[in-house]
Amino acid sequence: MARSYTQSELEAYLDEALPTEQMAEIEGALRDDAELAKSLVAVNAKRDAGVHSLGEIWRRHRLSCPSRQQLGSYLLGVLDDEFRAYIALHIETAGCRMCQANLDDLRQQESEQKTAVQSRRRKYFQSSAGQLRARK
Repeated sequence: MARSYTQSELEAYLDEALPTEQMAEIEGALRDDAELAKSLVAVNAKRDAGVHSLGEIWRRHRLSCPSRQQLGSYLLGVLDDEFRAYIALHIETAGCRMCQANLDDLRQQESEQKTAVQSRRRKYFQSSAGQLRARK
């Protein structure tokens, strides 16, 4: 028997706001279940008609998502314990894909910056060492 999905889950599916595994599960179910596909069409039609639930507005505008600056502070470990725990819950438990992508991007930028700093230091050292040798 096919699993039934709530309207909230289908709305979140349309917003791509579910964890990857659940998105794949719903996508697979949509291929096999014509009734589920009809339900999804109905949910989408309501959205197009301007009928929105409070939960949908909350998800669509990502009101629970921390800002990019707050995610950066989370990476640096400078948030108070309560807010750090909230962000961890939002990313790890709720599985917000948008925030996970932002966090991955910040990590990549941090890594690239470290590489650039190391390269710049090496160039400074090499140019300074060359000057010291030339004076002897």
